[in-house]
Order: sequence, then structure tokens, then C-alpha cells
Amino acid sequence: MRYSKRVGSMQASPVRKLVPYATAAKKKGIKVYHLNIGQPDIKTPEGFMKAIREFDEDVLAYADSVGSDDLLDAMIKYYKSYDMEFNHEELLITNGGSEALLFAMMTLCNPGENILVPEPFYTNYNGFATCVDVEINPITTLAENGFHLPAKEEILARVDEKTRAILLSNPGNPTGAIYTLEEMKMLAEIAIEKDLWIISDEVYREFVYDGLKYTSFGNLENVQDRVIIVDSVSKRYSACGARIGSLACKNKDFIAQVLKLCQGRLCVPTLEMVGSAELYKTPKSYLEEVNKEYCHRRDVLYDAIMEIPGVVCEKPTGAFYMQVKLPVENAEDFVIFMLNEFSHNGATTMATPAENFYATPGLGRDEVRLAYILNADDLKAAAECMKYGLEAYKAAGHK
Repeated sequence: MRYSKRVGSMQASPVRKLVPYATAAKKKGIKVYHLNIGQPDIKTPEGFMKAIREFDEDVLAYADSVGSDDLLDAMIKYYKSYDMEFNHEELLITNGGSEALLFAMMTLCNPGENILVPEPFYTNYNGFATCVDVEINPITTLAENGFHLPAKEEILARVDEKTRAILLSNPGNPTGAIYTLEEMKMLAEIAIEKDLWIISDEVYREFVYDGLKYTSFGNLENVQDRVIIVDSVSKRYSACGARIGSLACKNKDFIAQVLKLCQGRLCVPTLEMVGSAELYKTPKSYLEEVNKEYCHRRDVLYDAIMEIPGVVCEKPTGAFYMQVKLPVENAEDFVIFMLNEFSHNGATTMATPAENFYATPGLGRDEVRLAYILNADDLKAAAECMKYGLEAYKAAGHK
């Protein structure tokens, strides 16, 4: 039987494809410290569960394709707290941030066109682009520069007649980088000069550390007609399973075009919207406490990782990930070794190989992404496993 070239060219998720190795390790009685996926252990605000428990309708009916009024109203109020003004005609609720990204690409790009993306990037950007025959056009950033953007001239050199948009996550996944206002203004200038859209993935907006000031692309007045904000409740409120995301854009024609896709998939689940409307009403004190906790976890993991000989890592300033260069030739091989052949005190660590976070061939082969989503004690134990695992990997003759 034949399959499409589209699906054949798609990569398996580097975050999820090694899960069978972890499952096998657990069956052998080995504890696995999961640093491979951004699944927080922070408690989801009670308002989500309470709202669903109290839902009392005789029929669980289709919702409107744009999303429920209650959720849209709650989001509008949320954005106002960040000095962004949106109305119902400028917002769409999606099935997670993933659908928001996919729909944005489908709306903006024809097959064979491309989107500029700073690398390393969230690997699913490549997966979503591939499935709609859109190319990722990489802008390489480096750890020694804190994964900040290169000069304007270097970015302009990547733009061609098939470039339609600039896509970036801010704060960055997997780098944890926070883009400066100057960098954002530079991208805005490029977008205006080259008539490009800006797709700003801001799902980690609340996770900014070290006193840095965060600015949304939604706060830049001169590009309001071409900025698309991708958002989600998954990370912000530790509600990954809710699968509620959104698109926000002042360009009402863009929203109208995406609405066709939303109508085609009918609607987002009603109960999840009921719960998520309450999430957006969560007091800011919750987010402030979560921020402090992640900052502490970052410090714990970073300090422990930097004690491992040969490791290179730029301390992240946002999100809850860090990109780590290991003293190995093949990070994926090392991750599999950790799950298949190694344990320390009855435990091992699972990381995400980072090669597929790059579009440029050869980059990231010796890197992993670590998510500091576990408690501090587990993070220390996970780093210790990696330290002894690297020693065992080398002793077994691996490079």
C-alpha cells in the first residue's frame, strides 16, 4: 500500500518517539526522570475542574467555531492586563496552540513557500510546516550569544521571493531565550520592508526570569496589521490536557480566513472551554508563585548540569527549558543508552535529542533539551544520573 509523500517526509516527534524505551525501562523497575517533555507537575488551578464539575446542561452541544463567548471575554480581559486590546472579531479559539500554528501556516503560505524561523526551534514547527508543504527557512542562533538573533543583514539575506512570514517563540523553546525590544523592532522593520507576517508564539509569556522585561509583539504599534499571536493554556496554567489554544490578530481579514478552517473542524470541545474560561480568571498571584518556582528549578538544574565535565549550556532566562551540548557525538544514541542500558540508584534520566530542533543539517546532533518541570530534589537526582551515565557511556566505548 502507498502513502503520501507528505506524511512520508514528516519526522517522528523527537520528544515522543523514544517513549517506548522509557516504557521498557519502567517495566524493568527503573525510575525514569522525565526531562524530555514540557509537562509541568504544578497543580492546575482548581477553577478549571470546578467549572467542569458544575456544568449543567441537558445536551452537550456543538460550540461556535470561533469559541465560546465566556472564554473569549476572559481572554480579552487577560490581554488587557498586558496592554493589548482585542475584541471578539480578532480572536479565535483553537484545539491547542498546535492547531493555531497549523492554521496560521495554512492560511499564509502556498505549497513550496517558506517561513523564517530562528533555530533551534520547537520541533513541531517543522512537523506542521512539512504536512502543509511549507519549508522552514532557518536563522541560526548560537549558545555563546545567548541564542539571540544575528544582525539584520544576515536575516535579510535569508529572505527570498517565497518567504511569507517570520515565526518565533518568545520566550524561546527550546532555548529559554527572551528577545530584546531592539531585536523585536528589528524583526518588525524586516516584516514591513519585505511585506512579511510575524507569527509570535507566546505560550510561555509568564515565565521570564532575572528581572528581565517582557514585551509582546502585540505591543508594537507599527506592525499590528501583520502580527499573529499564538497562545495556549497548557503551560501557563499547567493544563496541557485541556488542548485549548488561540489566535489573536488585529487584522480581521486574517481572522476571517482562518475561520474557514475553524468551521471545517466544527468547534473546540465545549467542556474544555468551560474550564479554560475560569483559568483565565486565575489570580496573578498564582502565576507569580509559579514563576518563582520555575526560576528556582532552573537554578537547581543549571548548577547541577554545569558540574558535569564537558557540558556546555547557556543559562536560560525564560520558559522552562535549557539547551545542553553534551560531550558526545550522537545525543540520541546517548539518550537511548540511558534508557536501555543504564541506571543509577535504580533510576535514569530521559532527555530530548535536539538535532530535530534545527533545520540546518548537522546542527544539534550533540545536544539535548532538558525541561525543568520536576521538583528540585528530582532535578538534582536527574542531573546526577546524567553525570554517571555519561561516564558509563564513555567507558562502554561510545564517543
